[in-house]
Amino acid sequence: MKSKIHSALFGVAIGDALGVPVEFKDRDELKRFPVTGMREYGSHGQPAGTWSDDSSLTFCLADSLCNGYDTNQIGQYFVNWANGQMWTPHGRVFDIGMATGFTIHQIEKGTPPLLAGGTSERDNGNGSLMRILPLVFFIKDMPIEKRFDITKDVSSLTHRHIRSVLACFIYLEYARLLIEGKSKEAALVIMQETVKDFLNNNAIASQKEIELYHRVLDIKVGIYEKQLIHQLEESEIASSGYVLHSLEASIWCVLTSSSYSETVLKAVNLGGDTDTTAAIAGGLAGLIYGYEAIPKDWLEVLARKNDIEKLCNRMAERYSIDKKT
Repeated sequence: MKSKIHSALFGVAIGDALGVPVEFKDRDELKRFPVTGMREYGSHGQPAGTWSDDSSLTFCLADSLCNGYDTNQIGQYFVNWANGQMWTPHGRVFDIGMATGFTIHQIEKGTPPLLAGGTSERDNGNGSLMRILPLVFFIKDMPIEKRFDITKDVSSLTHRHIRSVLACFIYLEYARLLIEGKSKEAALVIMQETVKDFLNNNAIASQKEIELYHRVLDIKVGIYEKQLIHQLEESEIASSGYVLHSLEASIWCVLTSSSYSETVLKAVNLGGDTDTTAAIAGGLAGLIYGYEAIPKDWLEVLARKNDIEKLCNRMAERYSIDKKT
């Protein structure tokens, strides 16, 4: 039996790799030619099982956390990756988001990592959300105030705007409850109440920013009735690279599916930012269904599978994660 860290990190990487060949394809095209398994080439001309910057930066964060918590080292690992020196699937970088690439370049030029991320409203792509999951294993037993502060700092390495920070915080609070063994439905309700209570009692974000997450947090906004996210139709779920869309889409896929493979394939076939939506959803689905639920034929073609395995083992040993999925 593999640890929850294996379930989470492989969950991210497999979802990512499924989405890479069809990134940017629209939903209508994927309805006609849906992804049902690993494909090769496609959008980025990569072999089957190739993961993108989503997994690369996830692995950089996990690798750094194996040594303890140090935002300077995390930032340097991001720089090393961007220069093709660590955690590339095949020795070179083939995909990097504009905001992430810019901030990593700023770190390389000497900007303190915690000040590198963009702070404008336009700086709310999904680049910090896609890589944040390993952090949950470091913060999961801390008080919620500390969990928020550390999540804010790690998001800020590339995305400092409160909207991106909130997405990462909500996501990790949900993941934390899944690690504890809560069902995906129970974890959602507990997360919603915990996050709303924390935000209402701390001057962290404006009400306007909090209400943007009304579908994830189950908040009534204006004249509109509350709408449970898992009751939404697919047509109401966007799958762009906007952080709010990515969080909503990933949680919707998790709540409307009943297996790991159904979750990530549903995420990919939403179209748009296919690899990232599936990576974010895949990490959660890995925690819910376990490593053993990931199809073996997908795992067999995953780039650097053995290296990912070694990373998971190191992290599991560092954080004393049990062997239960």
